[in-house]
Amino acid sequence: IVLQLAVALLVIVMFQALGLREPVIVGAVTYLLASISLRFLVPLDHRKGISAFKKGDYEAALPYFYRSYEFFHKHKWIDKWRYLVLLSASRISYQEMALLNIAFCYSQMKRGSESKAAYERTLSEFPGSEMAIAALNMFDAASSNAEHGAQQDYADTSTVS
Repeated sequence: IVLQLAVALLVIVMFQALGLREPVIVGAVTYLLASISLRFLVPLDHRKGISAFKKGDYEAALPYFYRSYEFFHKHKWIDKWRYLVLLSASRISYQEMALLNIAFCYSQMKRGSESKAAYERTLSEFPGSEMAIAALNMFDAASSNAEHGAQQDYADTSTVS
């Protein structure tokens, strides 16, 4: 928030240097309008993906999340400075969000191997991703439980009465 205020102050100082009347109001409004516009226009694919996701249309959401990832991967500076440029307070970058959303969509579509691969990619690109770690731990636990259950089933059928 400090950096956001510093940029807003810089805009105000620019307007004051230009000799505009009411530079504080004009500068503050200009900064807010620019930031809000950017927040809605730049992550457009992300927002469309979220919209399809909320409707349960995971297949339709996937291409939006892939495009969002590609955009923010190509323009890393926007993602890095998202709190300033897009007024986004999220600790998670848009790239990480896109990969996590891709993985989740695959899981909801019962495409477990693709989901796991997307979580692994997320963890590869974002080693501290708590959500990817938790999801991969669930995959491991489910796999372990399935193996244990299969062994238990085998043991139950192999006893002779």
